[in-house]
Amino acid sequence: MNTTAASPAAQVILAIIPIVGIVIGGIIVFFYLLWRHREITLQIKTGCYMPQRLNLKLYALLTGLLLTGIGTVLTALFILLNGVSYTVLGGLVPLALGICLLIFYRVYPEEDGADT
Repeated sequence: MNTTAASPAAQVILAIIPIVGIVIGGIIVFFYLLWRHREITLQIKTGCYMPQRLNLKLYALLTGLLLTGIGTVLTALFILLNGVSYTVLGGLVPLALGICLLIFYRVYPEEDGADT
């Protein structure tokens, strides 16, 4: 395999890309939180604020399914690439978290009047 060393300018650009992504993501989250804060304060001033409750059971189901799927794929990929080693933990951790959330979904009692 022919490998060549990247030029110093290319290495700098490759190092800056994740930093720029994190900064832009932080700016987006900041302005979303600011916009949401102003929206809620205006709703409180006008008297039409209705706080929304988090449906914990539905949230546990959604995150459990997502983490279980991601963990399964990562675990299988790491086993195929490196065999059974410590890198498999990168897939087993989200897999275990997803399974635990799905168990929580099954054992959590149904709330009265909950929209599920």
